[in-house]
Amino acid sequence: MYLTRQLKLLPRPSLVRHIASGSGTHYTTAAPPATEHIEIPNRIERSPTDLLQALASTVGRDPTAPHYKYHDDPYLIPMSNVAKRTFTLSKEAGRKAASWIKEEHRELFLHQEAQPPIEKFAPRMVYTEESEVDSNSLQQMIAQGELADAVLVYNLLEQKGIEVSDALKQSMLELVCFYNNQEPLPEEFIEERWFVEHNRRRERHGKTWKDGDLAEKLYAAIEPKTPQSYAALIRGMAKYLQCERAYALLQEASERQIQLDTNTYNSIIQIISYLKETADQRWQLCNDLLRQMAEQQLRPNLGTLNATLQCISSFGNFKLARGSALKVLSEFKKLGVVPSLGTYYYLLIIFCRERAPVSHVIVDILKETAGKHFKIEHPRDTYFFATTMDVCRNHLHDKSLAKKVDELLHTGNNYDLIGDSFKESVYYRNYLALLCQTEPIEDFMQTYDLLVPNIYIPEPGIMEEILRALEINGAVEHVPRIWSDMVIFDHVNRESLLLYLLRIMVDNRPNADEPAHQQLPEQCAKVALDMYNKIEESSRRVRKVSFTGQMLGDILTLLVRGDSSFDKASEVFSYIDKQQHRIPGTPAESALSEYVEASIQNKAPSQALATLQYAVENNMETNTLARRIHEGFTLSEVHLAKLKSLVGDSFLDK
Repeated sequence: MYLTRQLKLLPRPSLVRHIASGSGTHYTTAAPPATEHIEIPNRIERSPTDLLQALASTVGRDPTAPHYKYHDDPYLIPMSNVAKRTFTLSKEAGRKAASWIKEEHRELFLHQEAQPPIEKFAPRMVYTEESEVDSNSLQQMIAQGELADAVLVYNLLEQKGIEVSDALKQSMLELVCFYNNQEPLPEEFIEERWFVEHNRRRERHGKTWKDGDLAEKLYAAIEPKTPQSYAALIRGMAKYLQCERAYALLQEASERQIQLDTNTYNSIIQIISYLKETADQRWQLCNDLLRQMAEQQLRPNLGTLNATLQCISSFGNFKLARGSALKVLSEFKKLGVVPSLGTYYYLLIIFCRERAPVSHVIVDILKETAGKHFKIEHPRDTYFFATTMDVCRNHLHDKSLAKKVDELLHTGNNYDLIGDSFKESVYYRNYLALLCQTEPIEDFMQTYDLLVPNIYIPEPGIMEEILRALEINGAVEHVPRIWSDMVIFDHVNRESLLLYLLRIMVDNRPNADEPAHQQLPEQCAKVALDMYNKIEESSRRVRKVSFTGQMLGDILTLLVRGDSSFDKASEVFSYIDKQQHRIPGTPAESALSEYVEASIQNKAPSQALATLQYAVENNMETNTLARRIHEGFTLSEVHLAKLKSLVGDSFLDK
């Protein structure tokens, strides 16, 4: 055995020599070792972050950790949507302040410690009316995307009579058309750019193109007109919804037999819904444009497919929309155009409309995309996951499909395509709402613990859905956890949520025989007392929650059920009694009955009689309370006289 082990450890040429040189009569001849051929592989180009991406791929996302943009400190991690927005915007405000200081006091930042130097860290070149500029200065500003400086340099060149080449004018035209001669926010301010763009999208319902501005002057200055100049102006006008003039320019180029590129036609197809009113007219114009592309031998691309589907999605006639979409998909499949997630997004909004027949097209889409790794290919790709989860919840109400969508989202780097924080919030809002309606409560709470609060913070509407699930399942043991989250998420000023939570705790009395429920009465009492204190504190705020009789009655009931909370219950009832003329509504009679029972157990006849007096003053049932007080206490003459003065002798009748 030892010899065998040693022989296995030896390389094969050494093995032959070892046997040949050993004692014995066996001899062998070994062939000379073959020359080993070493092939050096070709060099693979790597980006600066490839190594980091490889390391990151070995570690999954930690749901217990906050997003990397927040400080990993329990006191600084934002725990509500408003706090998240405030945190990220304030952090970027600090960056903007630092950038402003760098520009205002540029003399302090002339040193260059980095080798090679990093242009972004150096102060920007400042151009004024007295600056010496040339064509190279303009070319440099255009290459850096500095719109305001490029416009200033171009105007200086015009004033000084320095000739600008047509090629440079074309580059300037493309820059001005892309931004509509409006200075964009710097790329490094990601959060502010998202909030600004989100507000602009909500406000922009019509044309924002600047008529007669620099873009049109640059276009007029380029002679003779080239396909590139037509394309730049048409795309700019289409992007900022100067639709009629963009289409007129396309027709003009066609009449002058100037061949435009595919992307220019795509930009016009995208705005067909602004050019024509009815679905038939839109579909006719779309077909005309596609035929023009075929006549000019322009090969359609993914942008053409998605632009066509975007046009079809605007059809009010859902039968025409569905039929047209299937024809388009078939044609583009023959052309070898591979759909992106944006393509599937348009299919979903075409087939899964609110007032249209139910469609299961999402099943085929998920079969087609299952297990695949996607990358961004079209601006609408980031709309896919949020829309798909919305379809799973509101159109089909299908839990299994929702889980398949979530599995696809977490395949490879597909999570990069979930979009901005708003789309991510919409995705998880629909996912959690669907699961809390369809999953067993314990399974749902596992998912809840995984996502909340670092990945998603439930809005009040979703929190109400969760409370409804707890009520249906009688899962009162999860209420303390949910209340804790409501406090953290700043939902304590939502009266409907507070009433719902109190009703769940009151209606689902803990079962003392179950070990998990033994501590629940005390925990519910603490929740009720905490709620009472929070509402009292909110009276000094602008957005305050007012007490109602029902709310105070439920709080009183829960405090009574807590074995050590009778004193607090007495304080709450004292508040009810003193403020009864200001509080709308009255507590339920069951709440007063439970408080009387607690008064009997704690030998407090004065509180019991105060409860009876409150019931009398508010025209509530009193005989049962009076009889219980009389049976539960050995009343003194004073207390007995007060009892008779409130209800007479009727309580003595059995």
